[in-house]
Amino acid sequence: MSPEDLENYEAERELQLAQEYRDVSAMFAYAVETDRRFYLANEVEVKLLTDGPRPLVELSLRDAWVWDMYRQSRFVPSVRVLTFKDVNVEELPRREL
Repeated sequence: MSPEDLENYEAERELQLAQEYRDVSAMFAYAVETDRRFYLANEVEVKLLTDGPRPLVELSLRDAWVWDMYRQSRFVPSVRVLTFKDVNVEELPRREL
């Protein structure tokens, strides 16, 4: 496989992922962005753990979708994230049916 073939494959996967995101985003209440991943979730719990030398953010997500083009299944029942970096949690607007 040539480098160009690999680039084309990754570009196609990224486009498919963006289309999937657009299709599923209405099913979720929150968008969560960390330094490593982007998630959609219906429940988000954020805890700040200050016991150690640096504050640690613990996220617990329920009923989630993970932005990762290499995962077989992007829908997961729960996710636990620990990070020292910034976290952004955004409540998504509710769409009327």
